[in-house]
Amino acid sequence: MKYLQFAFGILAYVVFSAVFLYLIGFVGDLYVPVSVDRGPPASLPVAIACDIFAIALFGVQHSVMARPGFKAVLTRSVPPVLERSLYVMMSSVAVLAMVALWRPIGAIVWDVRMPWPAGVLWGLFFLGWGMVFVSTWLLDHFELFGLAQHWRQVRGHAAPTSELREPLFYKWVRHPLYTGFLISFWAIPTMTVGHALLAGGMTLYVLIAISYEERDLLRDIGPDYADYRSRVGMLVPGLGKARG
Repeated sequence: MKYLQFAFGILAYVVFSAVFLYLIGFVGDLYVPVSVDRGPPASLPVAIACDIFAIALFGVQHSVMARPGFKAVLTRSVPPVLERSLYVMMSSVAVLAMVALWRPIGAIVWDVRMPWPAGVLWGLFFLGWGMVFVSTWLLDHFELFGLAQHWRQVRGHAAPTSELREPLFYKWVRHPLYTGFLISFWAIPTMTVGHALLAGGMTLYVLIAISYEERDLLRDIGPDYADYRSRVGMLVPGLGKARG
C-alpha cells in the first residue's frame, strides 16, 4: 500500500509541475490556448462574475485545505501521508478550474510599447516566477510537494520537527514565494482589466493567506517565529514587520 501511495504522490507532483508551467503561460499570455487575455468571450457582467468566482474558488481551496483543522478532519478518512499529496493535486484542479472559468476583459489599463521598459517588465515577470521556484527549494521542495513524506514512510523514518531557518530570500522577506507570485502577476507590459482583476484578487488572497499561515507558524515554532516577524519584512524588505 505504501508504494501505491508513493505513486500517487509522484503523480500529484507531475500534474502540479505541468499545471504550474501552464499557469506561467496563462498569466503572461504566452504559448497557451487559453490565457488571462484569450479565451471564451462573455458580456462584461458575466466576465466579472466568472473571474471573481474563479479567483475565490482558487483562494478557498488553497486556504481551507492548508488549515490544521481541515487536515485533522481529512486524516481521519485518509492516511496522513497522503494529506499533502491530496493538497497538491487539488491545487492543480483549482488552477485548471480557474483557467476553465476565466473570461477575458480586454480593456487596457496600461500598454508599454517602448522596448526597454517592456523588456524590464518581462524581466521582472520571469524573475518573479524564478523567485517562486527557488523559494520552494530553499526550505524543502519535496516536503512542500508531499514527496518527502512518502519517502520517509517507505524508509521508516520519523518526520522532522518544525524549526525556523532563514536561507537566502528568507533573510529579506518572510514570504518570498508570495513576493515572487505578486511580482509576476503585476509585472506585465500590457495590463488589461481582466489581468488587473486577476492580479488584484491574488494580492488579496495572499494577504489573507499570510495572516492564517503566520498564525499557524507562531503556534508551531513559537517565540523564534515571533522574533523573526519583528525583524524581517512580510513581502517587501523592511516593510510589514510585526510590532510587539
